[in-house]
Amino acid sequence: MKKISQKEFQNRRKNLFSNMEENSILIVSGEEEKVRNNDVNYEFRQSSDFWYLTGIEEPEALLILIKKDSEKYILFTQEKKVEEEVWTGYKIGVEKAKSFYLADLAYNTNQLDKLSELLFSCEKIYYNLGSSKKLDDLIFTGLDNFKRIKSRTGIPNPLIIDPSILIDSMRLIKTHDEIEVIKNAIDLTEKGFIEAFKYSAPGKYEYEVQQIMEMEFRLGGSKRNGYPSIVASGKNSCILHYIENDQKLTKDTLILIDAGSEWDYYSADITRTWPVSGKFTSEQTDIYELVLEANTKAIEECKVGNSINDPHIKALTILVEGLKHLKILDKSTDEIIEEKLYFPFYMHSTSHWLGLDVHDSGKYKDRDENFTEFQEGMVLTIEPGLYFGDMAQKISKKYKDIGIRIEDDILITKSGPKNLSEKIPKSIKELENFY
Repeated sequence: MKKISQKEFQNRRKNLFSNMEENSILIVSGEEEKVRNNDVNYEFRQSSDFWYLTGIEEPEALLILIKKDSEKYILFTQEKKVEEEVWTGYKIGVEKAKSFYLADLAYNTNQLDKLSELLFSCEKIYYNLGSSKKLDDLIFTGLDNFKRIKSRTGIPNPLIIDPSILIDSMRLIKTHDEIEVIKNAIDLTEKGFIEAFKYSAPGKYEYEVQQIMEMEFRLGGSKRNGYPSIVASGKNSCILHYIENDQKLTKDTLILIDAGSEWDYYSADITRTWPVSGKFTSEQTDIYELVLEANTKAIEECKVGNSINDPHIKALTILVEGLKHLKILDKSTDEIIEEKLYFPFYMHSTSHWLGLDVHDSGKYKDRDENFTEFQEGMVLTIEPGLYFGDMAQKISKKYKDIGIRIEDDILITKSGPKNLSEKIPKSIKELENFY
């Protein structure tokens, strides 16, 4: 299965260098380990931005790019100590940082004085304040020192700029290799969903279905999920971020699973909803067919030149008109949308970017409220839903406790939208055939 190569990481750094201003330095901090209890840490996952530019999973590492006369890539990694590695595993060390990870210069993280020397030789510092207390302190101390000599030198303080201005736009457009890695994550997720379809039945517990599904992720080589799995049956399907996953599946209810495996740091994000007993009731069918139409028609709007708002408006309009047809809402479509009368039934957006993070980096609209237009290589979700939970029951009780969401992962191409998750069954006929 495809993984991101060191050549790809190198190309990303080259692209980033080309967008940095002259006489600038860029710093991206790796994630730090977090203590869970006593001598045990939480499972480590690297900062997405740091991994995007280096491919390094080691905690407490630092990436430095300097663009001043020439371009230099510098890494700070943990010092190799045999007496520590026997407990916590091998470290990269300065030699491998240069030979394998292609750094021009490499230091141990206990040599941050080297960074201090570099920082204030540049006019601009690309750094996300708050990402590392250690770096924050280093920068603020340096600024204080800079102020003290400013009256003698006349040199202004360096300008601190959030590097996400540069990195987010890069991460928004996926390369061929990134798309292949996302496909791998989706393929593993498909296998998990197929097993979940087969296993779910009255009397099983949500966590049992979760275990069956996630076992397929692990057997396929996925280290972790892209996010905590939502396995929600009955009234739990009306809770958007339900993660307790501890209730027994009961007859004539639905089960909604929102889950995605992670492959080489890239996440899938799929939702399917199906009947626990194997057949949709007439009320469930009413809502399911409506959500499915919204999903299908919204996907058609995912084409170059449209904006990320277009699939949302398409899905929302279909859902509102469906709620009118079912005599749940009775004003005009425009009035319902303008007054947000649909909100008790549909309270979330239809899409978000997908990639290294399940809600991936990328701008949705600018300061003037102009929505981001689709370009080839963007990947996003399409996930309309209808929920007849506590808010909705104040308006209509007929569909009580029915929660349905259908979510697919879509690639924008010049020839139109490509549904990367289309092989995961979602028609009523396909879902009922599993029983």
